[in-house]
Amino acid sequence: MTRRIAVAIHDVEPATFERCALIRDWLSDHGVDRATLLVIPAPDLHPFFQRRPDLAAWLLDCRDRGDAIAQHGFQHRRSGATGRFGRRNPDAEFGGLDPQATHASIDSGRRMLALAGVEPRGFVAPAYAYTPALRRELAADFDWWATLLRLVGRERAALAPAFSLRSSVLAPLRAPHRGAGRRRAAAARPAPRRLRPPAARAGARGRPAQRRAPHPGHLRRALLSRLTRPRLGVAAIS
Repeated sequence: MTRRIAVAIHDVEPATFERCALIRDWLSDHGVDRATLLVIPAPDLHPFFQRRPDLAAWLLDCRDRGDAIAQHGFQHRRSGATGRFGRRNPDAEFGGLDPQATHASIDSGRRMLALAGVEPRGFVAPAYAYTPALRRELAADFDWWATLLRLVGRERAALAPAFSLRSSVLAPLRAPHRGAGRRRAAAARPAPRRLRPPAARAGARGRPAQRRAPHPGHLRRALLSRLTRPRLGVAAIS
């Protein structure tokens, strides 16, 4: 039986652009025709498209070829007071933000992506660290969002564990918290507001959809080769 996976490339920003592009090319060479690109709107508080106009152009090309664009926080580093997430991971951007700061951060990042022509429909929090305020914002403004374990849209949720190569090859990460998660179609083109196959179908059958989450630091052939296997069909979260 052919299984399905969904690949999302994390931490797409000016400093990682070349590595992310190489990962995307490598995936294309191995039959991954669609992927989700998780873009950091303002690393170091500078709009990404001002630092690297060629990154913005590349994202537009990827979107036109069928890839999905998702917002990956605002600056991908904690700026508020240290909370339960921030003590463990400095990338847990929203762990110390109050509801007003959370709204401002989400709104600013989304506007930056829209200015670059790649307005997102989905969101993945840095370090998969979600707060109640963040979940409320995402439920109101995005079609989908994702935690480490779940992919949730406006109408339904599906179990879809994400696997990373950060610590070991395809070893599942430990969830930073037990909050609900959301993730659903992030394509820039109009689409029905529901989870599309294969994630929805796999979840409905009780077989979790598989997500692969390569980061720019994973650019090693020995690790990337385990992202796709001969009997794994590949689909985008879109």
